[in-house]
Parts: sequence; structure tokens; C-alpha cells
Amino acid sequence: MADADPLIADLIALGGAGLVVRDASEGPGDAPPGVVRLGVHRGGVAPSQVEEFDILLSAEVEAPRPWVGVADIDAAIRSLEAVVSAQPAAASVCAQVLRLSPALPFDGALAVESMAFSMLLASQAFGEWRAARPVRSRGDDHEERVGVTLDDCGLRIELARPEVRNAFDAPMRDALADALAFALEHPDAPPVTLTGQGPCFSAGGDLDAFGSAPDAALAHLIRTLRAPARLAHALGARLTVEVHGACVGAGIEIPAAAARVVARGDATFRLPEVAMGLIPGAGGTASLPRRIGRHRAAWLAISGETLDAEAALAWGLVDSVSP
Repeated sequence: MADADPLIADLIALGGAGLVVRDASEGPGDAPPGVVRLGVHRGGVAPSQVEEFDILLSAEVEAPRPWVGVADIDAAIRSLEAVVSAQPAAASVCAQVLRLSPALPFDGALAVESMAFSMLLASQAFGEWRAARPVRSRGDDHEERVGVTLDDCGLRIELARPEVRNAFDAPMRDALADALAFALEHPDAPPVTLTGQGPCFSAGGDLDAFGSAPDAALAHLIRTLRAPARLAHALGARLTVEVHGACVGAGIEIPAAAARVVARGDATFRLPEVAMGLIPGAGGTASLPRRIGRHRAAWLAISGETLDAEAALAWGLVDSVSP
């Protein structure tokens, strides 16, 4: 993207975007707000004054929060440099939103995320991503997206698009919001379990639906009104989400808002949106920092790397792992 767009190249040259890599003990310096700030720790006693960085990489694989421990720190730096070079605007916006999110109420963090997401939908980078992928017709517009069962054990909500790996489109988002609202307003306040049919909990947003809204501002208002992550958070201790297989994008952003997440051993977690010219848009910049801290959330979101179930458990992204 930087090579294709002279304006972005100029912005990076001026220091308004891009990636700054510094020894974490030295601090990020006077890096402008638009720059993604990467702090690196190669050994010895880890510095404690690191809040101003966006991502923190450590050569110690088992480094504690807020660090991300990696086996090959130079390879990890190169990977991040490549992502930020390819999508400087999305990476910058992602870092800035994550700096704000932890200090905001959950609903406020969702609103900031949605506004940023809507803005990026109008960006050249996302437009190029969308143009390179012809939209397919699913032919399932009138099929049920979410199943709801209420019995003596509680309320069970099930994502029901296994043929497309429970990909989220607007009808699924709305159906899940309706089911969670029903649970929230139920006079008996039953325990609620959210699961997904098929080989995985959810492969994330339905890519054929990305960018389909004709009005980005209206889409923002709808997104904040019909936000499953907000309802999942509001259910508090009543909600348990059971995840398995691929949990991509919305497939982890929404579960992370719940009080309890149980993962099967085959579960994997990934946030792919920055590579598309976007940021997480289903609540991830609000839900993930509250579970794993904003530095690790920024690494997941900007790097696009995959986290397995055991690492997710160690980080607190999930609360238990079942066989």
C-alpha cells in the first residue's frame, strides 16, 4: 500500500504513520500519535515503564503480561514491519483506538471502534481489498442464522450457518443480537450458553458482506444499536461461550465480551482485519483489552498472528480448555 500510494509514502516519511521500533528501556521517544510504537526487550530485567508503547515484544517466550514472548524476535519485528508497511492507515487507527479503549466504559469503547471501522470502510486500502474479491451470492438470505432453545438447564443460543463456518453477515448479527436481548430481558434470568454448529465456532465476518452498506454513517449507528458484544457484556456472569475450531474476527471478539469462555483444545484465535485495511469491528478493541491487556490485543490485531488454545488460556483470552 505504501508503494502504491504516494500520499501514504509521504505521510510515513513525515512520521505520521508507520512503525517505530525502540528498545523498551528507552521509551518510545517523541513518536507522533499515528505511529505504531513497538517496544523490544532482548534480555535482562524487563523495564516497567512501558505503557506508552502499543506492542511489547520479548525474547523470553514465557514473558508475562503485557509482553508478547516470541522465539525469534527479529522475525517478529520484520513481520510487523511488513503488515504496517502494507496497511499503514489501518495499523495506525487500530493502535490509536486501542490506546483509548481501556479508559472508556464498554459501550463507549464500542462506539469509538465502530466510528473508526466505518471511516476505514471508506479508505482506499479497503476499497482495493474489496475490488480484488468479487462478491458471491450465498443464496441463503431467508435461512435461519441462530437457534434458540430454552429448557430446565437454561437458554442455549447456537450459531447456525455451518455451511459457511458460521460467518457473520448482517442477518446473523441481528439474529444473535435478538437472541441475546431475549436472554437479557428474560424474567427468570436463566443461565445462557452460546455455541456454534459445525467445524468451528465462527470464521468471522462474511467477507462477501464487507463494505456492502450504502451509508457508512448509518451503518455505524446500526452497528452500535445491534451489537452482540454489548449484549454479551451486559449479561455478565449469566453468559458462557463455548468455542471450538477457528475463532476468527467476530468469532473471538464477541466471546471475549462474555464473563466466561470455554475453549475446546482445537480452538484457534485470529484477528485478520488490519490486513484488509480495517480494524476489528465486532467489539474486539473493547473486549480483548479487558481480557488480555491492550498491548497483547494490539499485537493480535496488527500482526494477524494465530493464538492456540493453550496460549489463549495462559493469556486469559479464554477461561478454561476442555479436551
